[in-house]
Amino acid sequence: MKVITADEAGALIADDATIFLGGLAVTSLPEEVLQGVERTFLNTGHPRNLTTWACGAVGNSGEAGMKHFAHAGMIKRVIAGHFGQTGKEMMKMVFDGEVEAYNFPQGSLSHLTRQIANRSPGLLTQVGLGTFVDPRLEGGKMNSRSTEDLVKLVEFEGQEWLYYAPPKIDVAIIRGTLADERGNITLDKEGMLLEQLSIAQAAKRWGGIVICQVEAVVRAGSLHPKAVKVPGLLVDYVVIGKPENHMQSIATQFNPALCGDIKVPTGSLVPMPLDERKVIARRAAMEVTPGAITNLGIGIPAGIPTVAAEEGVSDLLTLSIESGVNGGIPAQLGDFGLAYNAESIIEQSSQFDFYDGGGLDASFLGLAQTDVHGNVNVSKFNGRPVGCGGFVNITRSTKKLVFCGSFTAGGLDVTVGDGKLTIVKEGKARKFIEQVEQITFNGHDAALREQQVVFITERAVFRLREEGLELTEIAPGVDLERDVLAHMAFKPIIKDLKTMDPGIFSERWGGLHRLFANHAR
Repeated sequence: MKVITADEAGALIADDATIFLGGLAVTSLPEEVLQGVERTFLNTGHPRNLTTWACGAVGNSGEAGMKHFAHAGMIKRVIAGHFGQTGKEMMKMVFDGEVEAYNFPQGSLSHLTRQIANRSPGLLTQVGLGTFVDPRLEGGKMNSRSTEDLVKLVEFEGQEWLYYAPPKIDVAIIRGTLADERGNITLDKEGMLLEQLSIAQAAKRWGGIVICQVEAVVRAGSLHPKAVKVPGLLVDYVVIGKPENHMQSIATQFNPALCGDIKVPTGSLVPMPLDERKVIARRAAMEVTPGAITNLGIGIPAGIPTVAAEEGVSDLLTLSIESGVNGGIPAQLGDFGLAYNAESIIEQSSQFDFYDGGGLDASFLGLAQTDVHGNVNVSKFNGRPVGCGGFVNITRSTKKLVFCGSFTAGGLDVTVGDGKLTIVKEGKARKFIEQVEQITFNGHDAALREQQVVFITERAVFRLREEGLELTEIAPGVDLERDVLAHMAFKPIIKDLKTMDPGIFSERWGGLHRLFANHAR
């Protein structure tokens, strides 16, 4: 192992190289190294025509991550599980067709790193069938420039599967906390293990190089062997990152509670204000069964633990995040993917093994668009590629799915209080439309496979039936025709319409505690 500067790391990368990047948003992102690669290109014009792979989004939508590759001639192709944090420069290149771009499920990409590492002929998975990943639809292609089929539909033992061939990886760029003089890497302060190990192994399988960013280098032999997550025999070069380029998350430089070093009292979490987001989170929490193994997505679903803490039932939740974090209270917003008081943190690929294997009882996910068939789109809007993240993996095998989001978007203004909802200003954009722009979740397929699927908004609750969406509840204070049906592009099934619990529209609730107590009887 050799300690080098970020600029020296950039000079090691050849033209036309394929790079696999570690990190999720800013967590475990080797930002110092990426800056060095960018400076090398701007100063010398090399490396050029790069291909990058990443399991999730890489960056913070501003100054970090894929922004450093967003230069004409520098990058040829980008493959990722999500594009939402790659920055406006890279997003514009993808949108304008200046770079080839592919979006595949985060879990499938995580699993692919292991298939590359062990010289497997590739990855076979049923995750993504019937969605935009399926080559019969879009094949994960994000623009017209992307013409090569990177995922194929195959038949194996009488069943349909999606097949990903293992790409040749020339360079792995990963991040850890400490390196010793022999290149052994710990991930103590990272908060996620992700797939740093298998990315390094994938590069070595092809004779490639591994560059790891760390906070510091310590004496050989001073690291506990069980703390070493990437052995030194895999690591060629180490770059010491500046603190500002070694953030624990988008929002946090370092918080020991987010990597398991300390525990915090749940009462210290800031309560959610009483608005439509809290109403949705409360109603969604009513779909939780105590003890059920539950996944929470980004956005409104991440508010469920805060609601549970207010209600005094946090200890009855068994929560899980696709990043590999289990137990505790998932963090929100810029800290998403991490958790307070986590009980375990495992590698992301192992977490997706569990998810794809049907281990989740329930998952609570965002709701951006849905249509008459119950299809959901969270990955592409007005041609703008956002990406699916772990959404496709999670929705494929989870027993119960709860999609959470406001009924309309773009300027929605409501007031909540006194047991009712008042719509002050309607949102400009409809979410319940005739046909989604992109199928991230296939409702028809889910209905045939008898998944339980619920759609929760601040004013209405729907359930997926084989014949379509059934409206089952509306909020107190809203009018069915004026406030619900008039803002849908299709008419839902209506059989036995109930009123949502007025308590979730009041400052103090207490209903979740009572509901969980009834479950225990």
